[in-house]
Amino acid sequence: MTLPARLDRLPLSRPHYALLLIGGLGYTFDGMDSAVVAFLMPRVQEVWGLGNGALGLVGSAAPFGFLFGAATAGLLGDRIGRRKVMMWALAFYAFFSLVAAFAPNYDIFLGSRVLAGAGAGAESAIIAPFLSEFVPAARRGWFVGALAGFFSFGFVAAALIGRFVVPTLSDGWRIAQVITALPVVLLLWWRRSLPESPRYLLARGNVEGAERVVADLELRVEQATGKPLPPVPEAAPGAVAAVAPVRAPGLLSALRYLWSGEMARRTAITWLIWFVITFAYYGFFSWIPTLLVQRGITVTKSFEFSIIIYAAQVPGYFSAAWLSERIDRKNVIALYLTGSALSALWLSQVTTPVAITVAGATLSFFLNGTYAGVYSYTPEVFPTWIRASGTGLSSAFGRLGSIIAPIAIGALAAGFGFSGVFGLTTAVLAVGVVCTVLFGVRTAGRSLEDLTEPPSSSDSGTGAAPQKVAAP
Repeated sequence: MTLPARLDRLPLSRPHYALLLIGGLGYTFDGMDSAVVAFLMPRVQEVWGLGNGALGLVGSAAPFGFLFGAATAGLLGDRIGRRKVMMWALAFYAFFSLVAAFAPNYDIFLGSRVLAGAGAGAESAIIAPFLSEFVPAARRGWFVGALAGFFSFGFVAAALIGRFVVPTLSDGWRIAQVITALPVVLLLWWRRSLPESPRYLLARGNVEGAERVVADLELRVEQATGKPLPPVPEAAPGAVAAVAPVRAPGLLSALRYLWSGEMARRTAITWLIWFVITFAYYGFFSWIPTLLVQRGITVTKSFEFSIIIYAAQVPGYFSAAWLSERIDRKNVIALYLTGSALSALWLSQVTTPVAITVAGATLSFFLNGTYAGVYSYTPEVFPTWIRASGTGLSSAFGRLGSIIAPIAIGALAAGFGFSGVFGLTTAVLAVGVVCTVLFGVRTAGRSLEDLTEPPSSSDSGTGAAPQKVAAP
C-alpha cells in the first residue's frame, strides 16, 4: 500500500475544498495585484508626467519581479518545502505592495512594484504544484483548473477598484495598492491549516511525516463523507510504489535535468505554452484601459468596459476546468488558444467601443481558459523531486512574455495602431496552438507517479513511448 495510491483513491470532499479555498484566495490577490496596475497607469502617468516608455516600464515591473520570484520559489519549494515558500512569499508581496502605495517618487514606486511582483510570482508558482500533490488523479484537472480560476475573481475585484476607487479619490491609486496588500492576514489561517505536501516529504525521505499527513487527510475525508474510504487499488506490474529520496536540485542541476534528452520535449513545450499565453495575456490586460482611453473613450467609461472584459474571465476559467477532465489538458489548452487567436484577430478589426468590449470579453474568456489548462498541466509533467522547480522555471520563462509584451505593445501601438497590436497577438497565439497539438503530453486521469515514471504507457498524441523521467 503506497502513500500516493492512498491519496489518489480518496474522494474529493470538504478537506480538499478547504485546500482549494486556501490556495484560491492566494491566487485571488495575485490576480488583483497583476490587474490593478492597468488601472493605476493612467493616473501614475499624470502624477509623474511619464511618457509611454516610462509607463511601459510600470506595466512590466511586476512581471519582471514575477520572473525571479517564480524561479526562486520553485527551487526553494523543492529544497525547504512548498508550505514555507507559499507563506513567506505572501508576506513579501504584501509588504512591498504597501511600500509602493506610499512611494514618494517614480523610482521607489517602480522598484517596489518589481519586489511586490517577486513575492506574487513566488506564491503563484508554488500554489499549483503544492496543492496538486494532495488531489486524486481523477479530479486533479478540475481541481487545479478551478484553483487557477480564483485569479479571475482578483481581476474582477481590480476592475471594480479601478472604476470606483482610483478615479474617484485624490489618492485612489495609492489606496488601491493598500487594498491589494490586505491578504497578509491570510497568513494567520494558512499557518494553522496548511500541511506540507506528503509527496514532497516522501521525496525528501521523510516517510514518517508523509504518513502522518496522509493519515490525517484520510481521517478528515472519512469524517466529511460519512462513508468508509475506498480500497487502495492494487499496483499494476511495473508501477511506481514510491518516490525515492533524492537531493533537492539547485538551479544548474535543475536546468541540466529539465533539458536532458529524456525531459527536453516536455520542458520545451511547457515553456513555449507559458510564454505564448503570458505574452498575449499581459499585453492585452496591461494596455486595454489605456488603449481605450487613447481611442477617445473617457477613463471612467474605459474602466466600465474593462469590468465587463474582466468578468468574462470567470466562465473562461471554470469552463476550461470542467473540460480538463473530459478532453485532456493538452486539448483544452489547444482549444482555448485557438479561441484566443480568433478573438484577437476579431479585436484587431473592430473600431467601436461596444464591438471592442464584446471582442475583448471573448478574448478574455479564452485567454483565461487557457491558463486554467496550463496551471493543471504544468505540475503533472515533472517528477515530484523537481516538480516545484519545473513549474517555477516554466512560469518564470513565461514571464519573459509578460515583460516584453507591455513594452512591445506600447511601441507597436504608436507605429501600427490598435489593429497591429492584436494582429501580433494572433500570430503568437497561433504558434502556441500548433506546438501544443503536435507535442503536448496527455495527462488526464493518470497519477503523478505514472506521468513522471511511466513503465510503458504512451506519452503523447502520437503514440510514442516516453522515456523514463525519474530522478537521475
